[in-house]
Amino acid sequence: MEITSKELHDHLKKFFGFDSFKGTQEAIIQNLLEGKDAFVLMPTGGGKSLCYQLPALLLEGTAVVVSPLIALMKNQVDAIRGFVEEDMSIAHFLNSSLNRQQLNDVRNALLTGHTKLLYVAPESLTKEDNIQLLRQVKISFYAIDEAHCISEWGHDFRPEYRRIQQLIQEIGKAPIMALTATATPKVQNDIQKNLGMLDATLFKSSFNRENLYYEVRPKLQIDKEIIKFIKANSGKSGIIYCLSRRKVEEVADLLVVNDIRALPYHAGLDSHTRSQNQDSFLMEEVEVIVATIAFGMGIDKPDVRYVIHYDIPKSLEGYYQETGRAGRDGGEGQCIAFYRYKDIQKLEKFMQGKPVAEQEIGKQLLLDTVAYAETNTCRRKVLLHYFGEEYGQDSCHNCDNCLYPKVQFDGQDQLCMVLETVEAVKQQFKAEHVANIIAGQSNSIIKSYNHHLLDLFGIGKDKSPHFWNAIIRQALILKMLDKNIEHYGLLELTEKGRAFLRDPEPIMLTEDREFVEEEDEDGFVGGAPKGGGGGGDLELLALLKDLRHDMAKKLKLPAFVIFQDPSLEDMSIQYPISINELKNCQGVGEGKARKFGKEFVALIAKYVEENEIERPQDMVVKSLINKSSNKVYIIQSIDRQLQFEDIAEAKGMQMNELFDEIEVIINSGTKLNIDYYLEQAIDEDKLEEIFDYFRHDAASESIEDALDALGRDFSEEEVRLVRMKFLSELGN
Repeated sequence: MEITSKELHDHLKKFFGFDSFKGTQEAIIQNLLEGKDAFVLMPTGGGKSLCYQLPALLLEGTAVVVSPLIALMKNQVDAIRGFVEEDMSIAHFLNSSLNRQQLNDVRNALLTGHTKLLYVAPESLTKEDNIQLLRQVKISFYAIDEAHCISEWGHDFRPEYRRIQQLIQEIGKAPIMALTATATPKVQNDIQKNLGMLDATLFKSSFNRENLYYEVRPKLQIDKEIIKFIKANSGKSGIIYCLSRRKVEEVADLLVVNDIRALPYHAGLDSHTRSQNQDSFLMEEVEVIVATIAFGMGIDKPDVRYVIHYDIPKSLEGYYQETGRAGRDGGEGQCIAFYRYKDIQKLEKFMQGKPVAEQEIGKQLLLDTVAYAETNTCRRKVLLHYFGEEYGQDSCHNCDNCLYPKVQFDGQDQLCMVLETVEAVKQQFKAEHVANIIAGQSNSIIKSYNHHLLDLFGIGKDKSPHFWNAIIRQALILKMLDKNIEHYGLLELTEKGRAFLRDPEPIMLTEDREFVEEEDEDGFVGGAPKGGGGGGDLELLALLKDLRHDMAKKLKLPAFVIFQDPSLEDMSIQYPISINELKNCQGVGEGKARKFGKEFVALIAKYVEENEIERPQDMVVKSLINKSSNKVYIIQSIDRQLQFEDIAEAKGMQMNELFDEIEVIINSGTKLNIDYYLEQAIDEDKLEEIFDYFRHDAASESIEDALDALGRDFSEEEVRLVRMKFLSELGN
């Protein structure tokens, strides 16, 4: 079909309202109108969908768009119908979400020639009924969206995608346009070979998104970090990616508890809920979507201002595509990833049981992700190099490594050691193996090849394998080494590397960051730091203690029943000014906060205002209710009046450990009735005497002080049990 550039611009304005094309859009469309195949490599936000939508409206027949996601189809069909208002039949989708009546409507629209664009899931394309239906339709061209799904080296490989060429042959030949936002040279070649389009015209846009800021943070106190970030970017739209459905639900709940409008999105939700949550995000009824990787492919929301990776992705392709959903309008886009090596080890475990080739590919993709996360060189440079594109500048001034650079050193000797070792092992081994040889780390694989006998073994033993891996990564970026992807990432010397070995010269390199591992899963427990003491506002602490003393006198209660010292110390650090914030202080649960908190938060609010205190932002982080199985089990067991010995045995605890758990539950404000156990464990007279001591005589909750005052007839266990009853009844 022949059409002038002016006519094409007129149609662009008429259907989509744009005055001009972006980048290579016009050339791609003209190529298709001339009946030629095309391979379109265009980053997210570059306008891939218009490359097939506009020619579909102009050409005779129906364009078949193969797309992997139902959400994407619905979104794009709604969009195209909005552009071309006169005919709702102009675009349809064909997938498993349609009922019988909807399927008939699609069939009729196709057979009458009204449909210009048909979005179809690859699984639906394989059904014999659909093949027979499409054979009766004039196909203008095929658009294979998210074409990286074809390649086993792609980050989202789908076996059904590899059958597309065979299905096209069955339905009827027509030009093919393969489109993806992310493909390494290896993946690109794999796609073209599979689709039988090695002669296709290649349209490759730059992968560089200048407006995106890239940062990797250690995964420490991540929930607090994320909530602080979102609060600091209040009113902006963002996406948080997690690797598991369970984590998606947990994070979404955490945000809602902290007064952030958020919804989850993952494949475990029914299609109606997924669709509803997606629409709520598009309509800005919520500001954050917490999702698995399924969310966002093709979603046309140009003003996503940040993308946070709660878990590091399985591949750099996946990471690049997901971060690409930020700042599609060219405005601000912050890309924050949280990283710890423990997550990589988890992902490696998930691969076990898969075919060896698949495991090798997956491990190689993970190693590239680790290289990106731990590098100290420009992140933009690393990303672009991964996709076969060179970044011509030394600094992008828009990533954490460029804005906060680390000290460099002359790495001439270290680089020579790496290149010599790669040569010595005959270019037959991967980076990890080479790094272990240089660092002198002997293992069974190194011994099996007698590499521990090499002269170079341990030549750099003063540094860790981590350090040598960093040097290898920089050698790859400097193009002194190459990675043979066909053979699972074996290192090879390039001509540039050989030249450097022959005639070395000073060269500046950087050491990579060592990421510290956190001790526990969330980095904080119950919304308050563990331990206590020190670091607080001493003037406020004195006021809080005075208030506690006055309240104790008024209520005729020991002061420690109201709030214990660690709780007051935490208030003097966190400055809670609402009951909800108070609940996050150490040893303060819902019950205590509601019963005694009003006067305390009022005092703190007044103190903050009068002294113009800038409160710590992370105070607004409210943790979810502690759902630990031990806590829930203990509360339920006591409600059912089970013996303490039986509860401890069921959970594999010593009795003193069970007592510790019960005290934590009571101190955080939950009321427990343990009378049934006390009646048989302690003499009634003893029970009353201990209770009266805590009620009238005790200056503190100390067990030692109680035993001194009560005498040797009382055991520590008896005093602890009655103190539990006392604190539960009077404090909660």
